[in-house]
Amino acid sequence: MSDSAFEPPQSPRVLVHASEVAPVKATPGVTLFCDFDGPIVDVSDRYYATYRMGLEHIQAVSQKQVPIQVRYLSKVQFWAFKQNRVPDRQIALWSGLEGSQINDFLSYVAQIVNQPTLLHQDRLQPGVRQSLKLLRCHGIRVVLVTLRAPEQVVAFLEQHHLDWAFSGLYGMPQTDAAYANQANHKIQRLRDAIADQHHHDYSTQTSWMIGDTEADIMAGQSAGLPTAALTCGIRSSNYLKAFRPTLLLPDLWSTAQHITNQVALRV
Repeated sequence: MSDSAFEPPQSPRVLVHASEVAPVKATPGVTLFCDFDGPIVDVSDRYYATYRMGLEHIQAVSQKQVPIQVRYLSKVQFWAFKQNRVPDRQIALWSGLEGSQINDFLSYVAQIVNQPTLLHQDRLQPGVRQSLKLLRCHGIRVVLVTLRAPEQVVAFLEQHHLDWAFSGLYGMPQTDAAYANQANHKIQRLRDAIADQHHHDYSTQTSWMIGDTEADIMAGQSAGLPTAALTCGIRSSNYLKAFRPTLLLPDLWSTAQHITNQVALRV
C-alpha cells in the first residue's frame, strides 16, 4: 500500500485492497462504518502506561518542591474506572494528587497518550482478523471512521497486514482528538464518510455504525443508522446501555456473525 494512493491527512483516505482474501460481489447497500480504537485495537495497555507515566512525572516534579506519595491503581482498577466513565480528575485524586497537581497530570497525559513512541503498546483485538475475513467473504464493505490520525491507523494496519480489509479511512488530523473523543467530531466524520459512499454510488440503506463509545452511538443515531455498541473497548456494558444502541455485543466477531446472518437471511 503506497502513500501516493492517499489524499492529504485532512481529507478521507481510501485504502487500496490487497488480495489476501478473495472478495465476492459486494452485497448491495451493506457498508459497515467502524471505529478503530476499541473494535479493532485494544488500547488499554497504552492508556494505563500513560496513567503511570503521568503520576511518575508529577512525583518527579514535586520532589523539587513538596514531595508526595502517589498511589498507583492496578490496571484492572484503572480500566474499570475508564470503562464506567469515571472522570480522569477523580482517578488522579484517588491516585494521591491534589490541586494543581491534578491539572498538570491531566495536561501531561493528554500530551503523550497518542504520541508515536507509545503506539507500539496497542494490540489487535482477539478475533478481528477472522471477523474481517467473514465480512469480506460476504461482500460487506468496512469503512473506518475514527478520531485517530490517519497515519497512525495506516501504520497499524500495515504492521498487522490488514490494509486489504477496509474500503476507506476517515480520521482526524489532530493527534489529541482520539483521547478527547468528542461526539461532534465523530458525527461529522461519519457524515463525511456517508456522503463519500453516496458520491461513489454505494448505497448505505442497510448500513451500520459500530463502535465502543457513546460518541459512536450518537454518530450512528444522528445519521439514522442502526448501531452496534461493543463492550471490548473503553466503555462498559452498563454505561453503553444508557445510550440505547441497536445492539450491545461483546466484540467484532459477534457483530460480524450477526450482520452476515442477517444478510444471508435477506438474500
